[in-house]
Amino acid sequence: MNRGKFEKDLTEGSVAKQLIIFAAPFIISNLIQSLYSVADMVIVGNFAGLNAMAGVFNGSQLTMLVTNAVIGLSVGATVLIGQYLGSGKKHEVTQVIATLFTVLGILGAVLMALTPLCQDAMLKLMKVPAEAYDEAREYFFICMMGTLFVFAYNALSSVMRGMGDSKHPLVFVGVAAVANIALDVVLVKFCSMGAAGAAYATIFSQAFSVVLCVLYMRKNEFPFDFKPSSFRIHRETLSLLFKIGLPTMVNNIATSISFVFLATLANDISVQASAAVGAVGKFNGFAILPAIAISSAISAMVAQNFGSNKMDRVKKTAFYGTLMAVGITAVIFTLVRIFPEPVLRVFCDDDEMTRLGCEYLKSFSFDYIIVPFQFCLNGLFIGTGHTLISLFSGIAGAILFRIPACYILGVTLEMGLAGIGLGAPIASAASLVISVVFLLSGKWKKPVIR
Repeated sequence: MNRGKFEKDLTEGSVAKQLIIFAAPFIISNLIQSLYSVADMVIVGNFAGLNAMAGVFNGSQLTMLVTNAVIGLSVGATVLIGQYLGSGKKHEVTQVIATLFTVLGILGAVLMALTPLCQDAMLKLMKVPAEAYDEAREYFFICMMGTLFVFAYNALSSVMRGMGDSKHPLVFVGVAAVANIALDVVLVKFCSMGAAGAAYATIFSQAFSVVLCVLYMRKNEFPFDFKPSSFRIHRETLSLLFKIGLPTMVNNIATSISFVFLATLANDISVQASAAVGAVGKFNGFAILPAIAISSAISAMVAQNFGSNKMDRVKKTAFYGTLMAVGITAVIFTLVRIFPEPVLRVFCDDDEMTRLGCEYLKSFSFDYIIVPFQFCLNGLFIGTGHTLISLFSGIAGAILFRIPACYILGVTLEMGLAGIGLGAPIASAASLVISVVFLLSGKWKKPVIR
């Protein structure tokens, strides 16, 4: 089959070599995203203070609810595109792209309209400390007004990855990262805009990246022309998109809700505890990014090989991917156990925040040795179209285990942030058990998309 410029064949050649080559841009892309996310918090913490830092943390927890939902739906597009390409169905690929872009545009507009009506109720429900409330409110509002750019950014990246192109998303995330950090310094340090400055930096940088991405695509044989008449919803495609993507979306939302609950528990302790959990949260994003990136690479490679009925390559992809993810995160886990304090001091030189953050990080870090297995199994299941098991294991971990464990250990047993932090590895372990049972059942081998 002849392939366009954006399409890469992941069904031939050495599995291990191809996975490394394909996953490397994923890892670097996620690393850049995590670093500029960390830079956001570091710049705010060092130049705007503890209250602004807590404000960014709480505001970002709510925006992540929205972003994670979009990522979940976009995963459905990645899988559909990968499997359609694997079976030579180019027309269906165009329909998936058109439907995804149109649906996300509608969702983005609705969320922008609802934000002014819901923001105060949501922030009060989180028990945001009074000292950080205004900063959190500004950050959340500004980010939500730029929702369309965030949606577009994630959708474009997911489509390219589904087509086997993991390099161009890396380029565009690099552009966004450089722009974001530069704007952070200007708006937060020199213009003293606090959390609002960080929010504007995030939105403007992603908007810039989206514009460059679209311009590039229009000049390079991309199977969607971006004309207004091309934005339409294909009903059958929409049904498949939600069938594959909705479970991941719901799973992501459930996970985000559990972390919002965790943030609420921290807010109840003090503004220092809130800032500490925020700082560790940013570092956690960095620590588990290899597992997330490799999981995404696994799902894209598995989708094409599963669509081509090459089960041996499917199994090898999952195996080698898991080895890579576990090896990388094991190193990070070891370093964090030895040097927790320097990690916290980077964000803000506040003694109480650092003390609380070390307690939280030491207990949370056990998650780093569990999530690689869980994420890579999810990548396998998602790539074969079996997203319902990811939904079940994710919701079970987030709602049935993480929330109760955080509350019982942190509040009932009065272990504070150390107890709250243990909720994460407990939840991941529960999810992993469910995934292993499904793996051993062999049901993941049955095709969902026909």
